[in-house]
Amino acid sequence: MRKQGTVARWDATRGFGFIRSPASGADLFFHKQDFRGTHPPREGLAVSFEEVHVGGKGPRALAVQTTDHNGRAPGLSSSASRARQPAPPAGRRTSTAHSRPQQHPRHSRAPSPSAPAGPLWLLLPSWGALLAWGVWTGRLPLLVLPAALLLNLVTFFVYWLDKYAAQQGRWRTAENTLHLFSLLGGWPGAWFAQQLLRHKSSKASFRASYWASVAVHFIALAAWMGRESLQRMLLNM
Repeated sequence: MRKQGTVARWDATRGFGFIRSPASGADLFFHKQDFRGTHPPREGLAVSFEEVHVGGKGPRALAVQTTDHNGRAPGLSSSASRARQPAPPAGRRTSTAHSRPQQHPRHSRAPSPSAPAGPLWLLLPSWGALLAWGVWTGRLPLLVLPAALLLNLVTFFVYWLDKYAAQQGRWRTAENTLHLFSLLGGWPGAWFAQQLLRHKSSKASFRASYWASVAVHFIALAAWMGRESLQRMLLNM
Protein backbone atom coordinates (compact mmCIF):
# COMPACT_ATOMS: atom_id res chain seq x y z
CA MET A 1 0.00 0.00 0.00
CA ARG A 2 1.44 3.36 -1.05
CA LYS A 3 1.64 6.21 1.41
CA GLN A 4 1.91 9.96 1.03
CA GLY A 5 4.49 12.27 2.59
CA THR A 6 6.97 15.06 2.02
CA VAL A 7 10.75 15.14 1.82
CA ALA A 8 11.86 16.43 5.22
CA ARG A 9 15.59 16.28 4.54
CA TRP A 10 17.71 15.72 1.45
CA ASP A 11 21.51 15.51 1.20
CA ALA A 12 22.39 15.88 -2.48
CA THR A 13 26.10 15.26 -1.85
CA ARG A 14 25.57 11.88 -0.20
CA GLY A 15 22.51 10.97 -2.23
CA PHE A 16 20.03 10.14 0.53
CA GLY A 17 17.30 11.78 2.57
CA PHE A 18 14.26 11.27 4.80
CA ILE A 19 10.52 11.40 4.17
CA ARG A 20 8.01 12.52 6.80
CA SER A 21 4.52 11.04 6.58
CA PRO A 22 1.51 11.25 8.94
CA ALA A 23 0.93 7.55 8.25
CA SER A 24 4.33 6.57 9.69
CA GLY A 25 5.60 6.94 13.21
CA ALA A 26 9.14 7.99 12.21
CA ASP A 27 10.94 9.60 9.30
CA LEU A 28 11.72 7.12 6.54
CA PHE A 29 15.15 6.80 4.95
CA PHE A 30 15.38 6.72 1.15
CA HIS A 31 18.28 6.60 -1.31
CA LYS A 32 18.55 8.37 -4.65
CA GLN A 33 18.36 4.98 -6.39
CA ASP A 34 14.87 4.54 -4.90
CA PHE A 35 13.62 7.86 -6.33
CA ARG A 36 11.67 7.95 -9.58
CA GLY A 37 11.32 11.37 -11.08
CA THR A 38 12.58 13.71 -13.77
CA HIS A 39 13.96 16.20 -11.25
CA PRO A 40 16.15 15.50 -8.18
CA PRO A 41 14.49 15.40 -4.75
CA ARG A 42 14.28 18.53 -2.61
CA GLU A 43 12.99 19.39 0.83
CA GLY A 44 9.24 19.96 0.92
CA LEU A 45 8.57 17.87 -2.20
CA ALA A 46 5.32 15.87 -2.03
CA VAL A 47 5.95 12.19 -2.76
CA SER A 48 4.33 8.80 -2.56
CA PHE A 49 6.21 5.68 -1.51
CA GLU A 50 6.08 2.14 -0.22
CA GLU A 51 7.23 1.60 3.36
CA VAL A 52 9.40 -1.41 4.23
CA HIS A 53 11.27 -2.50 7.34
CA VAL A 54 14.69 -4.11 6.91
CA GLY A 55 15.94 -5.83 10.06
CA GLY A 56 16.50 -3.38 12.88
CA LYS A 57 17.54 -0.47 10.69
CA GLY A 58 14.23 1.37 10.92
CA PRO A 59 11.66 2.18 8.22
CA ARG A 60 12.73 2.74 4.63
CA ALA A 61 10.87 4.16 1.64
CA LEU A 62 11.05 2.43 -1.74
CA ALA A 63 9.62 3.33 -5.17
CA VAL A 64 9.55 7.02 -4.19
CA GLN A 65 7.94 9.28 -6.78
CA THR A 66 6.58 12.80 -6.89
CA THR A 67 2.86 13.44 -6.61
CA ASP A 68 0.50 16.29 -7.52
CA HIS A 69 -1.65 18.18 -5.05
CA ASN A 70 -4.26 15.43 -5.13
CA GLY A 71 -1.70 12.78 -4.09
CA ARG A 72 -1.45 11.21 -7.54
CA ALA A 73 1.67 10.48 -9.57
CA PRO A 74 2.30 13.02 -12.38
CA GLY A 75 1.45 10.58 -15.14
CA LEU A 76 -1.86 9.50 -13.61
CA SER A 77 -3.73 12.78 -13.95
CA SER A 78 -2.91 13.17 -17.63
CA SER A 79 -3.79 9.55 -18.29
CA ALA A 80 -7.12 9.94 -16.54
CA SER A 81 -7.94 13.10 -18.50
CA ARG A 82 -7.17 11.36 -21.78
CA ALA A 83 -9.42 8.48 -20.74
CA ARG A 84 -12.33 10.87 -20.18
CA GLN A 85 -12.01 12.46 -23.63
CA PRO A 86 -14.52 11.18 -26.20
CA ALA A 87 -13.16 8.80 -28.81
CA PRO A 88 -12.58 10.39 -32.24
CA PRO A 89 -14.83 9.42 -35.14
CA ALA A 90 -14.04 6.17 -36.89
CA GLY A 91 -12.88 7.94 -40.00
CA ARG A 92 -10.24 9.94 -38.13
CA ARG A 93 -8.69 7.18 -36.05
CA THR A 94 -6.41 5.99 -38.83
CA SER A 95 -4.89 9.42 -39.47
CA THR A 96 -4.33 9.98 -35.77
CA ALA A 97 -2.57 6.67 -35.44
CA HIS A 98 -0.27 7.48 -38.37
CA SER A 99 0.60 10.96 -37.04
CA ARG A 100 1.43 9.73 -33.54
CA PRO A 101 5.23 9.41 -33.08
CA GLN A 102 6.53 5.98 -32.28
CA GLN A 103 7.45 5.58 -28.62
CA HIS A 104 10.53 3.68 -27.69
CA PRO A 105 10.63 1.76 -24.43
CA ARG A 106 12.80 3.23 -21.74
CA HIS A 107 15.68 1.13 -20.61
CA SER A 108 16.34 1.12 -16.91
CA ARG A 109 19.82 2.14 -15.90
CA ALA A 110 21.94 -0.90 -15.28
CA PRO A 111 23.74 -1.05 -11.94
CA SER A 112 27.35 0.00 -11.96
CA PRO A 113 29.60 -3.00 -12.48
CA SER A 114 31.80 -4.02 -9.62
CA ALA A 115 35.53 -3.52 -9.84
CA PRO A 116 37.43 -6.37 -11.52
CA ALA A 117 39.08 -8.76 -9.12
CA GLY A 118 42.10 -9.37 -11.34
CA PRO A 119 44.46 -6.83 -9.69
CA LEU A 120 43.61 -8.14 -6.23
CA TRP A 121 44.45 -11.77 -7.01
CA LEU A 122 47.78 -10.60 -8.39
CA LEU A 123 48.68 -8.18 -5.60
CA LEU A 124 47.40 -10.18 -2.63
CA PRO A 125 49.72 -13.22 -3.12
CA SER A 126 52.64 -10.89 -3.85
CA TRP A 127 51.94 -8.94 -0.68
CA GLY A 128 51.64 -12.09 1.42
CA ALA A 129 54.84 -13.53 -0.05
CA LEU A 130 56.66 -10.26 0.62
CA LEU A 131 55.58 -10.24 4.26
CA ALA A 132 56.46 -13.91 4.71
CA TRP A 133 59.89 -13.39 3.12
CA GLY A 134 60.51 -10.38 5.37
CA VAL A 135 59.70 -12.44 8.47
CA TRP A 136 61.81 -15.38 7.22
CA THR A 137 64.87 -13.19 6.60
CA GLY A 138 64.45 -11.26 9.83
CA ARG A 139 63.70 -7.97 8.11
CA LEU A 140 60.25 -7.93 9.71
CA PRO A 141 59.19 -9.18 13.16
CA LEU A 142 56.93 -12.21 13.39
CA LEU A 143 54.24 -10.03 14.96
CA VAL A 144 53.68 -8.40 11.55
CA LEU A 145 51.65 -11.35 10.23
CA PRO A 146 48.90 -11.44 12.93
CA ALA A 147 48.94 -7.64 13.06
CA ALA A 148 48.25 -7.48 9.31
CA LEU A 149 45.33 -9.87 9.67
CA LEU A 150 43.88 -7.88 12.56
CA LEU A 151 44.32 -4.61 10.68
CA ASN A 152 42.34 -5.93 7.71
CA LEU A 153 39.52 -7.14 9.95
CA VAL A 154 39.36 -3.72 11.59
CA THR A 155 39.39 -2.04 8.18
CA PHE A 156 36.45 -4.13 7.01
CA PHE A 157 34.56 -3.26 10.22
CA VAL A 158 35.22 0.47 9.76
CA TYR A 159 33.81 0.29 6.22
CA TRP A 160 30.72 -1.49 7.58
CA LEU A 161 30.25 1.22 10.21
CA ASP A 162 30.48 3.91 7.54
CA LYS A 163 27.95 2.07 5.37
CA TYR A 164 25.56 1.76 8.31
CA ALA A 165 26.00 5.45 9.18
CA ALA A 166 25.17 6.40 5.59
CA GLN A 167 21.94 4.41 5.71
CA GLN A 168 20.93 5.93 9.04
CA GLY A 169 21.97 9.49 8.20
CA ARG A 170 24.53 9.58 10.98
CA TRP A 171 28.06 10.96 11.25
CA ARG A 172 30.26 9.42 8.56
CA THR A 173 33.88 8.27 8.65
CA ALA A 174 36.17 10.61 6.73
CA GLU A 175 37.47 9.24 3.43
CA ASN A 176 41.02 10.13 4.45
CA THR A 177 40.63 7.82 7.46
CA LEU A 178 39.55 4.96 5.18
CA HIS A 179 42.55 5.59 2.93
CA LEU A 180 44.84 5.65 5.98
CA PHE A 181 43.79 2.10 6.85
CA SER A 182 44.63 1.03 3.28
CA LEU A 183 47.96 2.82 3.42
CA LEU A 184 48.94 1.04 6.65
CA GLY A 185 48.24 -2.37 5.10
CA GLY A 186 44.48 -2.83 5.39
CA TRP A 187 43.94 -2.46 1.64
CA PRO A 188 42.78 -6.10 1.12
CA GLY A 189 40.10 -5.68 3.79
CA ALA A 190 39.09 -2.38 2.20
CA TRP A 191 38.74 -4.02 -1.21
CA PHE A 192 36.56 -6.84 0.12
CA ALA A 193 34.41 -4.32 2.03
CA GLN A 194 33.91 -2.23 -1.10
CA GLN A 195 32.74 -5.23 -3.09
CA LEU A 196 30.75 -7.18 -0.48
CA LEU A 197 29.10 -4.15 1.12
CA ARG A 198 28.77 -2.21 -2.16
CA HIS A 199 30.29 0.77 -0.39
CA LYS A 200 32.57 3.30 -2.13
CA SER A 201 32.82 0.89 -5.08
CA SER A 202 31.41 3.23 -7.74
CA LYS A 203 32.94 6.58 -6.73
CA ALA A 204 35.75 7.18 -9.21
CA SER A 205 37.69 9.71 -7.11
CA PHE A 206 37.63 7.45 -4.06
CA ARG A 207 38.73 4.42 -6.09
CA ALA A 208 41.64 6.39 -7.57
CA SER A 209 42.80 7.48 -4.10
CA TYR A 210 42.39 3.92 -2.84
CA TRP A 211 44.68 2.45 -5.51
CA ALA A 212 47.15 5.27 -4.92
CA SER A 213 47.30 4.31 -1.23
CA VAL A 214 47.90 0.67 -2.25
CA ALA A 215 50.77 1.72 -4.51
CA VAL A 216 52.35 3.88 -1.80
CA HIS A 217 52.04 1.00 0.69
CA PHE A 218 53.86 -1.39 -1.65
CA ILE A 219 56.60 1.14 -2.38
CA ALA A 220 57.12 1.87 1.32
CA LEU A 221 57.15 -1.85 2.21
CA ALA A 222 59.64 -2.66 -0.56
CA ALA A 223 61.86 0.25 0.50
CA TRP A 224 61.84 -0.96 4.10
CA MET A 225 62.67 -4.52 3.07
CA GLY A 226 65.55 -3.43 0.87
CA ARG A 227 66.94 -0.68 3.05
CA GLU A 228 70.06 -2.66 4.03
CA SER A 229 70.92 -3.45 0.42
CA LEU A 230 70.34 0.18 -0.48
CA GLN A 231 72.65 1.34 2.33
CA ARG A 232 75.44 -1.00 1.20
CA MET A 233 75.01 0.21 -2.35
CA LEU A 234 75.34 3.83 -1.28
CA LEU A 235 78.42 3.08 0.84
CA ASN A 236 80.17 1.37 -2.08
CA MET A 237 79.58 4.28 -4.41
